[in-house]
Amino acid sequence: MQSSTPPRPPRPRTRSPWTIVAQAAAALAVGQGIGRFVYTPILPLMHTQAGLSSAQGANLATANFIGYLAGALAGIAVPAVVRSAAALRGCFVVLVATLALMPVTHEGTVWFLLRLVAGATSALTFVIAVSAMLSGLRAHAHHLVGWAFGGVGAGIALSGLLVVAVQAASTWQAAWWTCAALAALLAAVAWPLAPQPEPRAAEAAGQTERPRTHRWFLALLASYTFEGIGYIIAGTFLVAAIQQGVKGWLGSGAWIVVGLAALPSCALWTRLARRWSRPALLLTSLTIQAVGIALPALLGGAAPALVSAVLFGATFMGVSTIALSIGAHLQVPRAVALLTAGYSIGQILGPLLAAPLLTHGYHQALLLGSALVVAAAVAAAAVCVRFPHHLGPVSSAA
Repeated sequence: MQSSTPPRPPRPRTRSPWTIVAQAAAALAVGQGIGRFVYTPILPLMHTQAGLSSAQGANLATANFIGYLAGALAGIAVPAVVRSAAALRGCFVVLVATLALMPVTHEGTVWFLLRLVAGATSALTFVIAVSAMLSGLRAHAHHLVGWAFGGVGAGIALSGLLVVAVQAASTWQAAWWTCAALAALLAAVAWPLAPQPEPRAAEAAGQTERPRTHRWFLALLASYTFEGIGYIIAGTFLVAAIQQGVKGWLGSGAWIVVGLAALPSCALWTRLARRWSRPALLLTSLTIQAVGIALPALLGGAAPALVSAVLFGATFMGVSTIALSIGAHLQVPRAVALLTAGYSIGQILGPLLAAPLLTHGYHQALLLGSALVVAAAVAAAAVCVRFPHHLGPVSSAA
């Protein structure tokens, strides 16, 4: 007589939290640390060796920012993309290709298109990888999130070291190709990262009643948008300002210092969040960042420049880690994509606001960037007011 008991469905395969962390860190190193930020240390080489003008350099940066906004908006408009492993892997392939193709041409239009596509795929990589990481670590190991965000700093530091090594012995083309190879290697590590599937209809129906947290989310969105403006002004001109005022290894290696400071910073901020309020930590990190950005404009010499690079590196990814965690906690649908869109709008506005101030060097631009980060801190202070620390289980916020 056969048993009428139906067979048990196979248990879903569980992954080690540290495996998720390593894969997400590699994905963020590819999409952000290399795909977005490697342009900063390669830019001086392209000026001297490829004949890139200052205006063309600014246009390529703008192309990347516009593409980043387009990618973030795609994550909002097509939520299924955010949960697609195929989309993430496609982004890896396209991103590595855009890096490898930069040295193949001297056409400004082609460079513009390549950086535009790189920006879009960087944003999608970020949104998909962060969403996969937050959902994968939510149940048992949320405190490990900071280590995954450290992948951005690792990508910045590794690619910066590669560019410094290559520029001493080779050309700007070799810098792009070696960084493309590094991105391909890290993409192979991140390849198995799999976003969580779309919730079933029954589960989704149980999540229709959401807490009213839009007041805090709007303040958070304003803070993160202002941070996008101030951060990109510093990210674009801080290294050049340090190079202008400080000769020697610190001038050429300032971006490496930023990356090395960013590497452990996210884990540190996440650890602090286990003891202190995340909105309060967001306010603190923004205040520290504003001081760091202003230092080279107010004080000359190597010591202020070094402190500035460390403070900026130690906070800019920490701010993202904290802000995105707060957004997920507030249970606003597609919080990661919405915050990333606001951040990318800020990055487009930043160079436009700073451009009129560059006629006499970088100091005024840095002071503007610092002031805008102060505005972000003021908005973060509004998030702190009566913040709802206990909302129950977090629903699908990515």
